[in-house]
Amino acid sequence: MSASEPGSTGGVRTRPRGRTGDRLLRVYVWLVIAWLLLPIAVMIVFGFNDTQSKSNVSWQGFTAKWWGRLDEYPQLLDAVDYSLKIALLSVLVTTVLGTLMGLALGRHRFRGQGATNLMMFAAISSPELVMGASLLSLFISTGVETGFWTVVIAHVLFSLSFVAITVRARVVGMDASIEEAARDLGASAWTTFWRITFPMILPGVVAGALLAFALSVDDFVITQFTTGGDVQTFPLWIWGATRIGVPPQVNVIGTLIFAAGVAIAVLNAVTARRRGT
Repeated sequence: MSASEPGSTGGVRTRPRGRTGDRLLRVYVWLVIAWLLLPIAVMIVFGFNDTQSKSNVSWQGFTAKWWGRLDEYPQLLDAVDYSLKIALLSVLVTTVLGTLMGLALGRHRFRGQGATNLMMFAAISSPELVMGASLLSLFISTGVETGFWTVVIAHVLFSLSFVAITVRARVVGMDASIEEAARDLGASAWTTFWRITFPMILPGVVAGALLAFALSVDDFVITQFTTGGDVQTFPLWIWGATRIGVPPQVNVIGTLIFAAGVAIAVLNAVTARRRGT
């Protein structure tokens, strides 16, 4: 009896997929991946460009000297330092608050839950221009001086929904019977959380934290509205440098940030696979 006949797959008739369709699908997927990776590849390549001017837009030869000359632009290093500090602080706050929100939304039913969900998705879908302008109006109307901490608060507010939704999705798919078994065996609520619940939702927490970190380092619009001109992050420095030419050191730092992100993602995948096996 063939696989396409009734009874061979529980009475469900299946139709074999054509080889041509599979090949076209693979080609399409690889084209999309290549399209997404092309700008990153250009950034990495031009980090080795032996340019003789401040403009790094045409290939003039291969060199690795820019990797050892990052200190030629102290303001660029300060901008990277500001970006990393803001990202780490915002991720720390966002991960804690977002994890608690995700647990509450995924496990409990309470009055106002629908409105909370609506507000989170509205924060994600709203343009950054709107959020940046509204936050600036809030800080000005309340007399808060814009600077480093207003940028941190802004990054926490716009990335909080991403973490909460990611953790919530993990909580919804979690088997609650495992926690019930732990409590039946005498574990307290605190012990059950740290020994059972938290390890089960940890992949969602890590994914949300990485997403929040990437959003913070990458953000330009909201940071531009809330910085007040006193704090210059990495994206703001690049925007200002485009008027006179972006140096190759920007490509070098971008390559380092990308490599660090890939390393963290690979480490997370390897750890999750080992935990699963």
